[in-house]
Amino acid sequence: MSQDGDVALSVIVPVGPGDRSWTRLLPSLLPQIGAGHELIITATEPAPHGFPPGVRWIAGPAGRAAQQNRAAGLARGRWLWFLHADSSLPPLAVHRLREALEAEPAALCYFDLEFEDGPRLMLLNEWGVRIRSRLLGLPFGDQGLALGRREFASLGGFPVGAPYGEDHLLVWAARRQGMRLRPVGSRLGTSARAYREGGWGRTTARRLGLTLRQALPEAWSLLWRK
Repeated sequence: MSQDGDVALSVIVPVGPGDRSWTRLLPSLLPQIGAGHELIITATEPAPHGFPPGVRWIAGPAGRAAQQNRAAGLARGRWLWFLHADSSLPPLAVHRLREALEAEPAALCYFDLEFEDGPRLMLLNEWGVRIRSRLLGLPFGDQGLALGRREFASLGGFPVGAPYGEDHLLVWAARRQGMRLRPVGSRLGTSARAYREGGWGRTTARRLGLTLRQALPEAWSLLWRK
């Protein structure tokens, strides 16, 4: 890990109460974290016994938005990468992200999504995510949003009062400011557990409904400004 003053990228991983999925993330993440990077896990509980040395663990009140804002306020990096705990990284993911951030330092960068389990119909969801993010300009938090620390502060951070979709609302705030949304050009693995347990059709329909409910007022507001 890096010392104060020479950190380019702060990786921030929010962890909910009782969530242990970060233990499956670290094997694909830690080998890619070296000089110029720091890893912060922001959780609701104290660090467990035997936690890897060199990784910062921040404990505080629950709530993904509040946890990520708290870690961002303590981060030392020029850029912040918000990474879900149930993610998995392909080789060179961090390298590709650094290339994208250095090419456009003021952009909001994101990965394409790859579901690692669940029904075969998840391929449709992968294409849906690609269309939503690349064509409609709406990447979500499970795509590993990354942006400059100053740019994040200018957006006001994640909205703590939102009942859901704090990542979605952050992207809308970025769009209102004219911030460029840049795909990294690499995939990020994620779990399809929710679809497997809740049923593909039911879960897909519910999430689409929530997205539309939150997106339509934002889109109308953006159009009205124009």
